[in-house]
Amino acid sequence: QDEIVAMTGDGVNDAPALKQADIGVAMGMGGTEVAKEASDMVLANDNFSSIVAAVEQGRSIFKNMKAVIRYLISSNIGEVASIFLTAALGIPESLAPVQLLWVNLVTDGLPATALGFNPPDEGVMSEPPRRKDEGLISGWALFRYLMIGLYVGLATVGVFIYWFTTDDFDGHTLVSLDQLMNWGQCSAWGGFSAEPILGMDFSADACTYFTVGKVKAATLSITVLVMIQLLNAFNAVSEDGSLLSRPPWLNPYLVTACAISAILHCIILYTPPAQIFGVCPLDGHDWVLVAAFSLPVLLLDELLKYISRQRSSSGQFEA
Repeated sequence: QDEIVAMTGDGVNDAPALKQADIGVAMGMGGTEVAKEASDMVLANDNFSSIVAAVEQGRSIFKNMKAVIRYLISSNIGEVASIFLTAALGIPESLAPVQLLWVNLVTDGLPATALGFNPPDEGVMSEPPRRKDEGLISGWALFRYLMIGLYVGLATVGVFIYWFTTDDFDGHTLVSLDQLMNWGQCSAWGGFSAEPILGMDFSADACTYFTVGKVKAATLSITVLVMIQLLNAFNAVSEDGSLLSRPPWLNPYLVTACAISAILHCIILYTPPAQIFGVCPLDGHDWVLVAAFSLPVLLLDELLKYISRQRSSSGQFEA
C-alpha cells in the first residue's frame, strides 16, 4: 500500500496488469501490440538495464528541477528581504528599480538555465524511493530557502550601511546609524556637512549626500547581490552534497553562465552605461568588501547541507 508498482510484460495476457500498475513496461522488440498500448513505457531494446538508466535520469531531472526552484526562490526572497529591510530601517534606498531589473536579467536567466544540466549526484540510485505525495518543496527545503534569502537581504543592506557608517577608506563622510535611519530630517540637524566624493560637491545642500551621494554604497549593494546570487548558483549544483565533493566545475555550463553574468555586471561598472544604472567603478578595496559580504553564503549553505545529510542518515527524511 502507498508504494509505486511497476509491471513488465510482453504478451496479451499481461495487458490488464500493465494497465493496472502505476508503471507498465512492455517489451519493444518481442512484445505484442496490445501490451505496448496498455503500458506506460516501452523498452525499445528489451534490456532491463534501460529501466535502471531511466530511473537514474528521472531522479536527476527531479533534483535539477528542485535546484532551479531553490535558486530562484532563495534569490527572489533575498531581493524582497533587502527591500523590506530598507523600508523597515528607514534608510535611503539601497537598490533602485532599474538596478533590481538588471539583477534579475543577469542572475535569473543564464545561471538558472544552466542548473538544468547538473550531473546526477553520486549515489543517486542508493537513495530510497520518494513517496507518491512528495512535492518539490518540503518544509525543511522552504526553511533553507528562507535562511539563504534572509542572508542575501541582510548582506545587501548590510554593505550599504557599512559604507555609510564604518568604511572611511576613500575619505567620505561617515554618519551614525541613527543619522542614516533618520536621513529625512537632515535639514533640521544643523551643522551637518559632507565631504565631496566621486566629483560630487554637497556644499550647497549637504542632505543630498544621502540621495545623490549614495552612488558608491548602492554600487556595493547591487554588486554584493549579483555576486551572492552567482555563488548561490554554485551551492545548487547538489542538493545536499558539499561543494568539496560536488564542485561547480562538474557543470561547465553553470561555470560559463556565471562567468558571463559576472562579466556583464563588470561591463556596466566600468563603461559609460554605468550612469544609466546609477553605479560607479569599484576599486580593490571595494571588491574586498564585496567578497566579505558575499562569500559567507557558501558557509551558510554548507551548514544547511550538513544538517540535511544528518537528517537523512538518521532517517528524518524531508516531509
